[in-house]
Amino acid sequence: MPDAAALAFAAPEPGATPLHVVSEDALEDWLGTRDESVAGWARRVGFTGALGQAHLIPTGDGALAVAGYGTAAKRARGRFHLAQAAAGLPGGTYALATELPTREAAEGALGWLLAGYRFDRYKAAPAPGARLIAPEGVDAARIEALARAEALTRDLINTPASDMGPAELTDAARALAEAHGAACTVIEGAALEQGFPLIHAVGRASPRAPRLIDMRHGESGPRVTLVGKGVCFDTGGLNLKPGGSMGLMKKDMGGAATVLGLAQAILETGLEVQLRVLIPAVENSVSGASFRPQDVLRARKGLTVEVNNTDAEGRLVLADALTLACEEECDLLVSMATLTGAARVAVGPDIAPFYTDDDALAGALLAAAGEVADPVWRMPFHAPYEALIEPAIADLDNAPSGGFAGSITAALFLRRFAQGAPRYAHFDIYGWQPQPAPGRPKGGAGQGARALLEAIPAVLGG
Repeated sequence: MPDAAALAFAAPEPGATPLHVVSEDALEDWLGTRDESVAGWARRVGFTGALGQAHLIPTGDGALAVAGYGTAAKRARGRFHLAQAAAGLPGGTYALATELPTREAAEGALGWLLAGYRFDRYKAAPAPGARLIAPEGVDAARIEALARAEALTRDLINTPASDMGPAELTDAARALAEAHGAACTVIEGAALEQGFPLIHAVGRASPRAPRLIDMRHGESGPRVTLVGKGVCFDTGGLNLKPGGSMGLMKKDMGGAATVLGLAQAILETGLEVQLRVLIPAVENSVSGASFRPQDVLRARKGLTVEVNNTDAEGRLVLADALTLACEEECDLLVSMATLTGAARVAVGPDIAPFYTDDDALAGALLAAAGEVADPVWRMPFHAPYEALIEPAIADLDNAPSGGFAGSITAALFLRRFAQGAPRYAHFDIYGWQPQPAPGRPKGGAGQGARALLEAIPAVLGG
């Protein structure tokens, strides 16, 4: 686990180094308010206020730090800019000496904590040296909770499948439940085969038995159910992935990792909801027991599904879990999954596309995304494409031919199993940071969770 101190703010201390955030267009004004020794040093080291610059400047009574803030146009092209500066500062405790708008201060503080994440399960990693005192006016406890939730999601995704199979994912859910007084049950074996045939069919080829994780917490407030795809490794099944496509498939449980991180954030921030988390945990392997192309499977809901690609397994396991979710009342149902490459082609790795028929929910998510630096984008449940998921010999097709609108047809498939929920949203996330960025090292990444956490009270009044 990451160093807990790195995911928390430093305690206030008199000797903390003041950190001045200086934009390019305000540089000369700022230098004009400094002693000549400070202004001269800043010029000599080439400090221009460019985004991401960071320097320590000696003064007569110690030192001060400066962080470049670029221009508004440059800041609009990224996020977590203070995290970039933090990486360039020497060890020590820093206190923000520049008054930033509350939203910018909160984003900067969160990015600073997220930059402290290290995945050190298999190799020692140096702890971050620069620590930040919580800026005035921000909700420090909430920001720390968000950082811990993201760290949980990253840890789960970053752990290779050799140590993160269905059993280990179950252990992670149970540990979260135990830490917060939640109930956690697991359906497996004959009960899974009989009651959740799609989950069983996808996972039966692996010696690591499939299961359905069911966690609950809370007895008051709106009912929120989160469903996360927990495919702990995806070979593609008999429609075997090529090596290049299989290389990142330890992250195919990114939906499960993200809903567990979101659940932790809900529990730690005290959001009053009746929370349920459902995770179909499987490994899509190859053996004589593998499900086959053109098999017709009957889902828990009773619908028949023609399998036209065993590598489109995520929507199958989610279908049974969504059906279970709709067998009792819930006010908001959310599915999160690393589901389609088509979503990555459409919006790239940095944006979490989501689908919903609820305009109020969509508006709340889009507004929240901007507030908490968690970009999302609404995609359409395009009804004319329904015909694409209706094959000749079964109710549904798990992989329509032609390849067009792959993310939309997957979402339409899932919607067939979520029709009992008054509000439903599906997130087709990537769950991975392909290149290091401020506050986001290369590796596992949560997407959409902060936006959801912020939007839930606005939509449900929790």
